[in-house]
Amino acid sequence: MSKKFLSGDEAFAYGIRLARPDVISAYPITPQTVVVEKLSDFVEDGSLKSNFIHVESEHSALSCAMGVSAAGARAFTATSSQGLLYMAECLVYASGGRFPIVMMNANRSTALPWNIYGDQRDSLALLDSGWIQSYAQDGQEALDMALMSYYIAEHKKVQTPFMVNLDGFVLTHTYEVVDVPEQAQADEFLPSFETENKFDFESPKNLAFSAGPETNTFFKVKEHLGLLNASAVISEAEERFAKIFGRKYSGLTENYKTEDADYIILTLGSVSGLIRQAVDELRDEGLKAGLVRIRYMRPFPVSEISAAVKNAKALAVLEKDVSFGAEGTVYTNVNSALKKNALEIPSKNFIGGLGGKDISLREIKDIFLKLKDVSEGQKLSDVNFLGVDVKGE
Repeated sequence: MSKKFLSGDEAFAYGIRLARPDVISAYPITPQTVVVEKLSDFVEDGSLKSNFIHVESEHSALSCAMGVSAAGARAFTATSSQGLLYMAECLVYASGGRFPIVMMNANRSTALPWNIYGDQRDSLALLDSGWIQSYAQDGQEALDMALMSYYIAEHKKVQTPFMVNLDGFVLTHTYEVVDVPEQAQADEFLPSFETENKFDFESPKNLAFSAGPETNTFFKVKEHLGLLNASAVISEAEERFAKIFGRKYSGLTENYKTEDADYIILTLGSVSGLIRQAVDELRDEGLKAGLVRIRYMRPFPVSEISAAVKNAKALAVLEKDVSFGAEGTVYTNVNSALKKNALEIPSKNFIGGLGGKDISLREIKDIFLKLKDVSEGQKLSDVNFLGVDVKGE
């Protein structure tokens, strides 16, 4: 194990190097570019034995990765924002074909207006594409998820592509000290890629075929079950990871001071660190605040969220996304989880960080204070935009 001072992008690239992908299909887009640049350096200096293919578009990048996986090899690609949207056609091909590709997405706002800064509207817009979706908090988790994602995606009970999301600039371009494992440790953790879902002259198969009304549902159910099976495999991967590397992760969610919390914020990604600070400061002032960090949006942690918030007086979902004409996508999923477990806890949606707008410590504290007001009977809109007073319904 060695310590390096790395950006989130660089940390992820080091994690991918440890996973030994056979082929990297690369197309640069801000703020993802550093990942594929660093991987090209590794290929050039010989520290990564991989075929690096510089393709002509994001659509081609994922198409290439599907071909690699269909040949029985380990594939990696990366993208961001408009590039991810350009890949949308291929996303459903990859998941329907059960190709366990790993892709890093640098979360970035989508046009128009044109904007290169980070929110999470790109990945959340494609939440129903059949991919596992995780959201990293810091550089260390980014590196570790790069390695764990292959174990999870390639597991025979899962066989599902995996999208690891890093907040654009806030995480992708922020430097911090990261522990980089030795290659021998990574090889012990991650077995070589073996799959029956590949072209094979000895055992011919039909891949990426058509299926009519009589049989289509059968394949969609299997795809659905693969994502559901990922929950148990994530736990298995994290236990294995802890034994080898000494770092323990917490499954689909991470809870902070929720055991006795009256007011809880649920969120994704790097803003969690700031919410922790707010929780600590508010507790010093006598307000029992807590945090649920959703690490995986797919599979969605229904039981984990319900267990963490069941004793709370009020909840807020803070997200960098909006499903226009409705509410935040994360908020919709959280409310569904509460309903499934018959929890009647007041919940409010706070939308911030769109286009990279800063979310301040003061704004987070105000959310907790508004939850207290809600629990005491004061009215508040279900959907609230930070820093904007939206009049009317």
